[in-house]
Amino acid sequence: MDVVEASLKAYNSVDIDVYMSYFSEDIEMKDYDNGKINAKGKAEVLAIFEAYFKASPNLNSKVIDRLAFDNKVMDHQHITKAKGSKDPFEIVIIYEVLGGKITSMLAVSKSK
Repeated sequence: MDVVEASLKAYNSVDIDVYMSYFSEDIEMKDYDNGKINAKGKAEVLAIFEAYFKASPNLNSKVIDRLAFDNKVMDHQHITKAKGSKDPFEIVIIYEVLGGKITSMLAVSKSK
């Protein structure tokens, strides 16, 4: 799915305007582990990523593995320099795409 790859490029460029252009108005960000909806709607997602990008000027995500199935894309990502941290982390994000926009992001974190 081109929209997911394009959003990752904008994420790595720390370009909030371009990044947000790939989301639908009713985007939902969810946490797999606790089922919590972390953000609902573009305004809430913008508030999260605006602060995250500001605190992460050298942010970078590399896709370790990607699986596309129907309108879903599952990325296993290795993220560095988030919020200025020297500690990288890995995450799996499952994107749902409808009408050329990302409508849902489900984040799966490693067990601690």
